[in-house]
Amino acid sequence: MSIRVIVSMDVKDYDSWLKTFNAAKDIRAEKGIVGEAHRNLDNPTNAVVIGTAPSKEAFLGFFTTPEQAERMQSAGVISQPAVTFLEN
Repeated sequence: MSIRVIVSMDVKDYDSWLKTFNAAKDIRAEKGIVGEAHRNLDNPTNAVVIGTAPSKEAFLGFFTTPEQAERMQSAGVISQPAVTFLEN
């Protein structure tokens, strides 16, 4: 059973962040993670990703790697991401 994941973070520039996010689609897919990016209408430098993962552990295993931290830094993430896990 998969879970729903919502990640919210502030970024320097949404369009630049989005390019990096989209470029990592295959990397996420290898871990069974699918996500769709959104821009917060009330805060244009707030990026929100809504997606699915096989489990909380699988998501955290991907999200907490040094490689993912480097991707987020190079994408211009400027805040600590807020992660919410949801189940049906």
